Amino acid sequence: MSTSPSNPTPQFATAEYAGTGDVCQACKQKISGAYYRINGALACERCTNQLQSRIPKDSHAAFVRALLFGIGAAIAGLILYAAFGIITGIEIGYVSLAVGWLIGKAMRKGSNGVGGRRYQIAAAALTYAAVSMAAIPIYFAQREKVARPPHAQTAPARPQSSSPENVAPDSSSGTRNAESDSNGKPKMNLLAALGVLALLGLASPFLELQNPLSGALGLIILFVGIQFAWRQTAAPKLDIVGPFQSRAPAAPASSS
Repeated sequence: MSTSPSNPTPQFATAEYAGTGDVCQACKQKISGAYYRINGALACERCTNQLQSRIPKDSHAAFVRALLFGIGAAIAGLILYAAFGIITGIEIGYVSLAVGWLIGKAMRKGSNGVGGRRYQIAAAALTYAAVSMAAIPIYFAQREKVARPPHAQTAPARPQSSSPENVAPDSSSGTRNAESDSNGKPKMNLLAALGVLALLGLASPFLELQNPLSGALGLIILFVGIQFAWRQTAAPKLDIVGPFQSRAPAAPASSS
């Protein structure tokens, strides 16, 4: 039987009774009068009302705070993931677990304990974005290592002729090359380049499937990290059932 705590009338059709020795699990006082069951545990009416008054209420402000905290945690998680990948060179993203936990914890802190489906969706999206976008700095770091020569070598200087006949063709050819470059296709602007990088970063967990073993394992670990964030931002489980009426002690039999 589940009724609203504001309804003082017990439903005796399915009423339950606490024995005379039962006590409230919160205040440890003997139950008398109305009582409730909170997640299966006995609780007196006073403790139940206090608990209900302390339950955090969801609001737009709470969600915005949770989102801001989650974005900050996602940025920190991205930096952590990228740094770990660049330093260690490990391709499988074990840090995804820490990123998911961090984002979920931050969102729970920002909302003051409020959770729910929209919090879970936001936490899952932020976890995926942080982990996948970390592939961009990792890629550029690896590219820099490959492009960097092991030892700096100076190219031998070419003999230069001081005759004006040899200098003139070079300068004119350079001018022509510059003009041909300027007349070619327009270069990609910064916003378009950033957009392409963002799309590639978001797709990176699936692009890693080119290496089936490590790519699949990385996706599984990322999914577990998202599960961490999902569980952290779930709504608090609080099942309040009642009110019920406690059994009054039997009156002693009078001797004649």
